[in-house]
Amino acid sequence: MHQIEMNKQAVRVLEDWDPFQLGSGNYAAEAADVVAFLQGADHPSDVAHHIQLVYEHSFEQWIPLEKCMEVSYKLIALKLAVTCTL
Repeated sequence: MHQIEMNKQAVRVLEDWDPFQLGSGNYAAEAADVVAFLQGADHPSDVAHHIQLVYEHSFEQWIPLEKCMEVSYKLIALKLAVTCTL
């Protein structure tokens, strides 16, 4: 898997997550921010904290860190898939 495909899949993971039940397509800015952060992150807890911060800032609603961790593990797995194929 190449970087571009990984980014697309990461956006899909975040869209499918839909933490506020707003429907797909309502998290484009947040997904882009998280995917950009993911490029330099290696630890799921760092990604989870960033997700929590970004979504709270945009929607003024708090998401429990455990929920953010669930999605961060999926994102890190995608990143590792790219790293292992290069």
